[in-house]
Amino acid sequence: MSSNTSEMSAASIYPILTGRRAIPRADGFAAGGSLPRTDDVATPSQQRRMWLICELGLIFVVAPLLMREAVFHYKVPLFYALPPVMIGILIFLSYDPTFRLKRELLRGVSWPTVRSILLIFAVGASIVAALVAITMPDRLFALAAERPGRWAKIMVLYPFTSVLAQEFVYRVFFFHRYGPLFQNRSTLIVVNALVFALGHMLFRNWIAVGGTFVTGLLFAWRYERKRSFWAVWFEHVLWGWLVFTIGLGVFFFTGVKNPAW
Repeated sequence: MSSNTSEMSAASIYPILTGRRAIPRADGFAAGGSLPRTDDVATPSQQRRMWLICELGLIFVVAPLLMREAVFHYKVPLFYALPPVMIGILIFLSYDPTFRLKRELLRGVSWPTVRSILLIFAVGASIVAALVAITMPDRLFALAAERPGRWAKIMVLYPFTSVLAQEFVYRVFFFHRYGPLFQNRSTLIVVNALVFALGHMLFRNWIAVGGTFVTGLLFAWRYERKRSFWAVWFEHVLWGWLVFTIGLGVFFFTGVKNPAW
């Protein structure tokens, strides 16, 4: 069955189940896996807007603060915290008739998008490497040189134990659930980058928070333009590999031993 057919099916079944008319999103602020939505979801009332804003605050501000407490005061490895969050959101979305995981995952990455990702990464990586070499030369390639085994493990596991969950929560879920709150792309991208940065405050240093805000702007912009989970996953993996290779990985460790690494 084609994606258009499945979307039409969802649009035709939803009114039968809910008694409400389904309409397509007009402004496109949705995840790649989003299907046509009802009027009240696509254009939320003031009451629903307030609910979504409170929900957003609980999930993307309060929850990271609680996670920070769990990691530093109760020594809970971050590795244990991320997968349950992703699983919980997947369960939540499985009951949402306006979202299809298969549709999200089948959205590929075009060659022009890959070129754009690689070009921006090449320029950005050169700048970051130069800054590290100038400001903290003792850290440059330190992890790869001093602990090559650990560095290799991180290179292999990081894309799957960390990036998958982060991009699904911060891009796919965020855009699908909270896209209707935003009136313009710039606000959506900035807010998404802000909550992404706040999620990294558990590392307790400004480099982690500031760096993830900047890259968060890039990832949000990319996802808003392409609606491709795999595009932002790939881009996030590249920047994460850079961080742990170039010597900035120390700013992204909690100090609690990760059983996978």
